[in-house]
Amino acid sequence: MITALPGDTSRLRATVEFVREQDTATLLPLLLPGLDGPELRALAERCVFSHAALLVFPPDEAALYTALADCGLAVDAPPRPSVVVRERLAVRHKRFAAELDVGILRPAVRCPDGTRRTVEVFALTVPPGSDLETVAAHERERQRETHVAFEVGTPDPLVLRGLCAAFGQYGATPDGGGYNPHEDGTVFYFTAPAEAKAGYRRVELFAPGDHRDVLAAHLDATHHGQRHAETLLRLLTGAWTTQALAAFARLEVADAMDRERGVGLAELARKAGALAPNLATLLRYLTMLGVVSEDRDGFRLTDTGALLRADAEGSMRPLALMYGGPFYESFAGLGHTVRTGQVAFEQRFGENHFDHFARDPELAELFDLSMAAGARMFEPLPAHPVLTSAPEGATVVDIAGGNGELLGRILSAHPRLRGLLLERPQTVETARRLLGAAGHAERCAFLPGDFADVPAGCDVYLLSRILHDWDDDRCREILRHCARAMPATADLLVVERVLPADGSASLATAWDLHMMCNVGGRERRADHYARLFAEAGLTLVARTPLPLDGTVLHARRT
Repeated sequence: MITALPGDTSRLRATVEFVREQDTATLLPLLLPGLDGPELRALAERCVFSHAALLVFPPDEAALYTALADCGLAVDAPPRPSVVVRERLAVRHKRFAAELDVGILRPAVRCPDGTRRTVEVFALTVPPGSDLETVAAHERERQRETHVAFEVGTPDPLVLRGLCAAFGQYGATPDGGGYNPHEDGTVFYFTAPAEAKAGYRRVELFAPGDHRDVLAAHLDATHHGQRHAETLLRLLTGAWTTQALAAFARLEVADAMDRERGVGLAELARKAGALAPNLATLLRYLTMLGVVSEDRDGFRLTDTGALLRADAEGSMRPLALMYGGPFYESFAGLGHTVRTGQVAFEQRFGENHFDHFARDPELAELFDLSMAAGARMFEPLPAHPVLTSAPEGATVVDIAGGNGELLGRILSAHPRLRGLLLERPQTVETARRLLGAAGHAERCAFLPGDFADVPAGCDVYLLSRILHDWDDDRCREILRHCARAMPATADLLVVERVLPADGSASLATAWDLHMMCNVGGRERRADHYARLFAEAGLTLVARTPLPLDGTVLHARRT
């Protein structure tokens, strides 16, 4: 009947021999190299070697008892439920804990010195053909539940904390634990240092009673390294998120979905021209991100995911396509930019991004749409005091204003104002069409040109996310064009993400990296902008915050 537990019976025999041969004073220094003298004696007085443990996988209870008997182990009580091991297995193998019938048996071992020690047998029943066979195979190979244990004689909280600290001092690291109400006992697991010579790397301190207050600090130390690893892993997989969102937008899956009702996978796959199993994998990932949700009818859009529909108000689909397209490609050269100062986009595409987009009408349109989507982030701008107090018929000039999205918002909010859009010739026609459709044709003029063509004599000049595209010399040149055109009473509003002076977290820091990599530009602190203004004959008058870490810098002629 030994063959009822193939491989497990030999492990049981080896464990029995280990328990017979070892004692507390000899085992502790093997597990914690360097432990000696008074410290060893102090530890040995407070915790004693009690058992060695292993996890076995019998097909049924009868096979388990037969194997124990063959190893000279007598059992006089039924297994008790394991809480700690069951939960560890559930987490490792992504199973429901209720599926894992893990029991604990502690048959006694007769030791030569007369000491009573035990073999702790964790048993997970795995019937032939069960889907738990993969769990058993994995655990037999890794032996993660194999350990040696010391029982604390006087489980005073101060003693427990001191023992945990002593184990840590000699290189053992916290590795979980738990409280088992079926036995009213608390376990503290450690991983022995790599140089341990006991043949076991996992060590348990067992304390009778409920000591979850001390356990909490131990578990926090256990998860400390895991949290760092998980955090880094999530950061490293950020590229997957970018591409998942871009693929979702590119395949127009969002346009085939609804916020109010679920749509079946087959229908979505047909409309997107995608393979249903592969689309399901993408949608499950996006469900985890909160972009879509799943119900019994299928998948539906969340409010976040709805922003990726082409027809959504404030659609961010162009941004997804841009960040998952050319800008994504260029970021592969970020190291080159950091090392050499050369712009990664130019290395990847052979020219700067303005010229590259201008050569491709579809890409140019996508860029303008992405900028328009970004302009929607600055909704409070029309309420700026400079605009609300502007007199009847005042003209607002949007310099390099793209397709007129932001200027259109200002004109809609202030029917008494007039607008003038300065842009490249190919973009001006798009802006003329869009602003005309919005009902602003009679109040808006269009000027094809460059920064040198900033019109003179107007009332409010607007530079929205322009200066961060350029180095300081070019910024000063642009600002000087503005200053020369501005009457003494005119106002300049500069919209940028401003780097915080105290180094606190900000979207501006992320965009600083993006600008360096893709256009050779940069984000700046407010005092940096103030210097650029001063060198161009302008004075920074005020700063007003905008959503998403945006800022309006208000300047006037000096």
